[in-house]
Amino acid sequence: MYNPKSLIAEEFISDEEIRDTLDYAERNKNNIELIEQILEKASPKKTGRGVECSGLSHREASVLLACEIPEMVEKMYSLASEIKQAFYGNRIVMFAPLYLSNYCVNQCVYCPYHYQNREIPRKKLTQEEIIAEVTALQDMGHKRLAIEAGEDPVNNPIEYILECINTIYSIKHKNGAIRRVNVNIAGTTVENYRKLKKAGIGTYILFQETYHKESYERLHPAGPKHNYAYHTEAMDRAMQGGIDDVGLGVLFGLDMYKYEFAGLLMHAEHLEAVHGVGPHTISVPRVKRASDIDPNVFDNSIDDDIFAKIIACIRIAVPYTGMIISTRENENCRNKVLGLGISQISGGSRTSVGGYAGYSNEERPHDTEQFDVSDQRSLDEVVKWLIDMDYIPSFCTACYREGRTGDRFMSLCKVGQIQNCCHPNALMTLQEYLEDYASQETKAVGEPLISREINKVTNPKVKAKTFENLIAIRNGNRDFRF
Repeated sequence: MYNPKSLIAEEFISDEEIRDTLDYAERNKNNIELIEQILEKASPKKTGRGVECSGLSHREASVLLACEIPEMVEKMYSLASEIKQAFYGNRIVMFAPLYLSNYCVNQCVYCPYHYQNREIPRKKLTQEEIIAEVTALQDMGHKRLAIEAGEDPVNNPIEYILECINTIYSIKHKNGAIRRVNVNIAGTTVENYRKLKKAGIGTYILFQETYHKESYERLHPAGPKHNYAYHTEAMDRAMQGGIDDVGLGVLFGLDMYKYEFAGLLMHAEHLEAVHGVGPHTISVPRVKRASDIDPNVFDNSIDDDIFAKIIACIRIAVPYTGMIISTRENENCRNKVLGLGISQISGGSRTSVGGYAGYSNEERPHDTEQFDVSDQRSLDEVVKWLIDMDYIPSFCTACYREGRTGDRFMSLCKVGQIQNCCHPNALMTLQEYLEDYASQETKAVGEPLISREINKVTNPKVKAKTFENLIAIRNGNRDFRF
């Protein structure tokens, strides 16, 4: 029985409800009157508190995803862009992954870290190696990391993860510092989530991979991850452990994308129903080639057009949730979807354990990669690319450091007020990047962008303070925030 308030995985992610939803969507995919009503419901509305969006249910959003009427699809794209602009503006938050260890006891058939893979060398970073990796990332200009590790209670126990987080936060190199560490590790206990919270993590990220239970168990034939319920219920344990911000995601290509889409939104609805706040982020990775992994063996791959449509429909359905796209996708694909809802991207990424220190922008080790990196540009190249398209590359971590997380963040975001903080913070962190790390070509286009964008700050006091802080940054001061 479907129950979004249940804490039982098969009740808040109900196979029967998903199949009924997909049937309903198929029957109504050409129902223009209904589709128009859904789009109108989802449109931003000005209220006395600001701009608000109602979002959509998984069933309503599934109708949009099923619709193939060209003019309706264009309306979806236009609405997704409008919603993205209303709540996230033209800011794109930058981050990088840091792989700590590829030791893993699971046998996930889509991941090269699986236990039976004898082709890939196993490696675990020492704390000294982490210092070198983080220093290299700081030299690029990164302020926000997502740490990754395989599931191995012997080689990667929670104590190792906690030690790594402490080491990362302790490293200060020139003007560099990692100000937010997000964590992407296997589902664990409430007690361990409390430890991660105490360590000062940002977002806890865990991809479901697939919400279809039968497929999930087939794709995870052995290891702790085989337990569908334990994995699917992990976000509830994380929030019970005090973690405010959690990040969802599925690996598109493993199963039917319409099924995954409905399950993903049902999971978001469940978190809102039980904890009063939905996911802080949603990621949209696709299966990619890697050592021992051929993506062609999965027969549910999606092309770039369907991928873009999925992103647009997620943005319409959950307007306040950050959306992430990684360097799994190439430049052209990332360019296409930036305006449809994406608010965070990685840049200069390495998916190898120890992939940063000692390598130039052009060099990268491939022997321990989790997946092929399609966008291999340096961080500076990605930053300039964004600026050239009139986006603001943001290195901001202020909300996390000011306690604007969980429902406190969402209460501001849901009325469009978070931009009063985020817009000037993005400009100030971009100014830091330009001063400390940017090439002359990037600085030449970045300075005019900041000059244009500062005039969009509507609060006179905030605008004046931002001007003052930008001057201070140019004079060598750092780390201002609202």
